[in-house]
Amino acid sequence: MSRGKATGIGFAAVLLWALLALFTVGSAPVPPLQLNAMCFGIATLIGLIWVGRSGGLGDLRKVSWKVYAFGTAGLFGYHLLYFTALRLAPAAEAGLIAYLWPLLIVLFSGLLPGERLRAGHLIGAVVAFAGAALIIARGGTSFDADALPGYGAAALCALTWASYSVLSRRLGDVPTNSVAVFCAGTALLSLVAHLLFEVTVWPVGALGWASVLALGLGPVGLAFYVWDIGVKRGDIQLLGVASYAAPLLSTLVLILAGVAAPSASLLIAAVLIAGGALLAAKAGGAN
Repeated sequence: MSRGKATGIGFAAVLLWALLALFTVGSAPVPPLQLNAMCFGIATLIGLIWVGRSGGLGDLRKVSWKVYAFGTAGLFGYHLLYFTALRLAPAAEAGLIAYLWPLLIVLFSGLLPGERLRAGHLIGAVVAFAGAALIIARGGTSFDADALPGYGAAALCALTWASYSVLSRRLGDVPTNSVAVFCAGTALLSLVAHLLFEVTVWPVGALGWASVLALGLGPVGLAFYVWDIGVKRGDIQLLGVASYAAPLLSTLVLILAGVAAPSASLLIAAVLIAGGALLAAKAGGAN
């Protein structure tokens, strides 16, 4: 597979993730760990089909348990934090903070062998974090202390996914089929944690069930398989640039669906976060 084709496949994940916030809102009031277990159960079925079609079952035996532990921790941690953030804070605002991960990917990739950080990276970081600060300050008109735990979870979510993506680059020889095991491990871990710490709450009506199914099939399912191909075989910095469309697309989807109200501060924050990340990528010559 060519580098360009792998990059294009990886970008398909960005389009799917633009729907992540909408479907997460639609799945309420399912608690985060239960939602993790349900979605990754569906994602595991996708993985079994993926492995079956590729005939790569034998490859899974060659993968170290440490790799499986790393992948499971990455998927489990990111989604637990994301689902928690959108349960504790407004969806559009929490989603934008979570979408600081493209910027962090560029910054962290500068620490990889053969890469280095430049002044433009830091300028981009300041611009993007200004967007996050604008969200927390609610456009400078008020301060919602009740939403801070959600915003904090969203920030940790961004840090988790950026770290997972960049470190995955160093596991380039691990087959994409291994993502099926990551999903299965995440589903099992989430189920056990749910039974220990949460009260089971099922989705409400057809919309709730459809949202959970859509999450498992797309943003929490197929997206990880195509993203794995992209970050391991494609241009990771170019994928970082392309990913800057995600916060804008996600915000637009929420507004069009009536979940979030359009406002100047929300759109300015989206532009700052995406624009700051783009500045950082250009500093690295990824454009």
